Amino acid sequence: MAGFFDKIKDKISSLTSEEDSPFLAGVKRRAAALNKHIVLPEGEDARVVKAAVEAAAQKIARITLLGNKEEIEKAHSDKDLSGIEIVDPAKSEKRSEYAALLYALRKAKGMTEEEADKLSYDNTYYGVLMVKAGDADGLVSGACHSTANTLRPGLQIVKAAPGVPLVSSCFLMVAPPEGNKYCEDGVFIYSDCGLNENPNSEQLSDIAVISAKTAEKIAGIEPRVAMLSFSTKGSAKHADIDKVTAALALAKEKAPDLNIDGELQLDAAIVPSVAKSKAPGSKVAGHANVLIFPDLDAGNIGYKLTERLGGFQAIGPVCQGFAKPINDLSRGCKWEDVVATIAITALQTQM
Repeated sequence: MAGFFDKIKDKISSLTSEEDSPFLAGVKRRAAALNKHIVLPEGEDARVVKAAVEAAAQKIARITLLGNKEEIEKAHSDKDLSGIEIVDPAKSEKRSEYAALLYALRKAKGMTEEEADKLSYDNTYYGVLMVKAGDADGLVSGACHSTANTLRPGLQIVKAAPGVPLVSSCFLMVAPPEGNKYCEDGVFIYSDCGLNENPNSEQLSDIAVISAKTAEKIAGIEPRVAMLSFSTKGSAKHADIDKVTAALALAKEKAPDLNIDGELQLDAAIVPSVAKSKAPGSKVAGHANVLIFPDLDAGNIGYKLTERLGGFQAIGPVCQGFAKPINDLSRGCKWEDVVATIAITALQTQM
């Protein structure tokens, strides 16, 4: 009887998942058109398995799930797993090949062949090595592992893209179905809310520039970038404000055509009436859709307030700057968030 009710709940969930916002539906359609191959290392997590099934069923991407095949099939016998590939690194014929690749990449850093062989049994390392070898297009992990567990292999193996000085992260904050009067495009980009703790002016400018590219290439919106602070246009004086204004100047040098302004308080950035008073004449103030937070404290608090009190869907943290897409999930994510991140990861292959 319990199995019957589980199937009913899954059916209800799948119907609910189809009621995406126009923005998210568009992201999934664009991802499906690419037919990319995404690997999910966390086959032990029920949310990830559910997301794998849904992503495969919606043809958002071709999915490989890593883990013990027998255990996964037994634990999820009520789900149709026929559309996904399940690979156990411990039994894979590719494992020794990947171990050799890892050793070749890391021996200059002191890694031994024995250490590389041992790490190749780890699901996350195995998945990142799949991406590096070209056997998968991108990876999504972090539902039940820390950010360090996901990003360390990515930084060691895939590394930053050429010419990208800093790997950073952002959240795509998708407005609730009823909309939000301050979210003109149906989505905000929040950066950096998950990786760089206290970026200096140079790093903050890099975050702003690459976040604008994410807005354009992934979210499909014309970026209007606000450098956030507790001050608007010199209303206060502090070293923290100086960091933001210096970052603004650097970002303008790096991307002269970028529509960016600062320093702006949050209300001046997104509320037209406040912008008219606090930042008259600004092309960004009152209409910003890319919000650059001055540090991780502000960013992490900001996205969680928007999610929990504002009813927005938080997709991410989406990593920016890897040579190939590697994305980290929040451990508080829902399976719907994993599906959305799979779609975004597929789109990142085009950046």
